[in-house]
Amino acid sequence: MKAIRVRAFGPPEVMLLEEVPDPLPGPGQVLVRIRAAGVNPVETYIRAGAYARRPALPYTPGNDAAGIVEGAGDGVRGVAVGDRVYTSETLTGAYAELALCDAARVHPLPGNVSYAQGSAVGVPCATAWRALFQRARAVPGETVLVHGASGGVGIAAVQIARAAGLRVFGTAGTAEGVALVLREGAHAVFDHRSAGYMEEAVAATGDAGSMSSSRCSPT
Repeated sequence: MKAIRVRAFGPPEVMLLEEVPDPLPGPGQVLVRIRAAGVNPVETYIRAGAYARRPALPYTPGNDAAGIVEGAGDGVRGVAVGDRVYTSETLTGAYAELALCDAARVHPLPGNVSYAQGSAVGVPCATAWRALFQRARAVPGETVLVHGASGGVGIAAVQIARAAGLRVFGTAGTAEGVALVLREGAHAVFDHRSAGYMEEAVAATGDAGSMSSSRCSPT
């Protein structure tokens, strides 16, 4: 199969397209033929050697992907060859034609969700969920301000918060970004390039919110 291989940490040019042996699924593993791979900022940090955790070289980047089950090892239940799936982590790297995944990290991909959309679920949506409900402990009826809401994690946070019954404010730095965040469900969006945008956000809560140097607290 073809796969991207990184043999030295550095700029994007260190990523090389190479021919490597097809991986074989072991016990509890699923082999997925990749149709779309997610590209997350953390993968660029790892590739550059700027992340706290460095994989052993050479390696194939990529965690998130979507595709079709090609095979499964002993003990795997709930997936079958031919199933459409997405992964929230891979064992061998998503920037490849095939990737091995732990069976617990492989999830059904609904028919109305494209492979490209499925490959964008893992890191962005898990990060947004953790920020909203595990760290901020947001509950329906509260107001949440999502900074950088036009980015991958930001859009996921807006969508998830709106679906959970929160009042959602967002920030973006361009007219296109503001329009996008509104389209994705935010009740109000503020231009974070404008002076005083945090004060505007607090005022939009009816002055019920509180403001720190970096965020608006839920109200």
